[in-house]
Amino acid sequence: MVQHKIRVLIVDDSALVRSILSKGLSQDPSIEVVGVAPDVYVARDKIVLLKPHVVTLDVEMPRMDGVEFLKRLMPQYPIPVVMVSAMTAPGARVTLDALENGAVDFVLKPSSSFGNNLEDMLGELIEKIKAASVVDVSRFKGRFHAKRLRKQVSGVLSGSTDKVVAIGASTGGTVALRQIVEAFPSDMPGTVIVQHMPPKFTKMFADKLNEITDVEVKEAENGDRVLRGRVLVAPGGYHMEIVRSGGRYIVRIKEGSKVNGHCPSVDVLFDSVAENVGPNAVGALLTGMGRDGADGLLRMKNNGARTIAQDEKSSVVFGMPKEAWENGGAEKLVSLEEIPKALVSILKELDR
Repeated sequence: MVQHKIRVLIVDDSALVRSILSKGLSQDPSIEVVGVAPDVYVARDKIVLLKPHVVTLDVEMPRMDGVEFLKRLMPQYPIPVVMVSAMTAPGARVTLDALENGAVDFVLKPSSSFGNNLEDMLGELIEKIKAASVVDVSRFKGRFHAKRLRKQVSGVLSGSTDKVVAIGASTGGTVALRQIVEAFPSDMPGTVIVQHMPPKFTKMFADKLNEITDVEVKEAENGDRVLRGRVLVAPGGYHMEIVRSGGRYIVRIKEGSKVNGHCPSVDVLFDSVAENVGPNAVGALLTGMGRDGADGLLRMKNNGARTIAQDEKSSVVFGMPKEAWENGGAEKLVSLEEIPKALVSILKELDR
């Protein structure tokens, strides 16, 4: 059977970057670069003409930035988009906005300070293009401006002070986490999150969540307490673990090699929760490619924790949740819309 190549359109205002990306992506036999565009206006015409399967889009574009382009593109021509972002605060801000407006994922431009080289970046971009090529973004139109779910979730029972909620996510996770955390009641037990994301992005992501929720959301710092009404997001480039200190749970932030290709890694967090929280924990594994978190969720379950994973229909990429379901780590699959209620329901069950 003949396998069709993934048709890619590259959009970047730099002729040098367009050339580098075009040559690099073309080295993969499953990818065909069908065109390049220096700005979004040329890109718009080429999308209609060339019908690419995936678009790579520079975050900082002249005449119209990537977010505004996505807002106009997605309603008329939903297509998987992978953002190419600079390792800067403005770049991070625009990238997070782009993910909320339909982009599937992003990669960072090479930066010596971050340790990325061109070969690593191209390898990551190729991997994410392949994952994006099978995403039906038209299914997720409703998620870009999702309605608030908070009113659907009542408070948690007072006995849940020693409970911990642990959540892992990757591709598609920023939007999913926004919906979930926005729905949390103010008395939600302490929650720890690993979202695959580089430095700077995690703090900005946490700060954005903090602005729209009834709980406190912050990028975790070493020694932070896991408290009711607080959500801690693992900092990019570091692993996060939960440890017990006396009668309290605190987070330990540490350097380390990538686990399952990621730092922070969901498995590292989940393993520590399994060991140190056990039956007082609830785990959830969300949308993302790969299998990071699947084995850790199983270890949590085997140590008495309750566990769920996001279902295929509401996942952008049903990779991590699928692995957790197939290895027995997840008790059940739950739609994104129902996850907040499912978490609260489980916590109430634990208090009975």
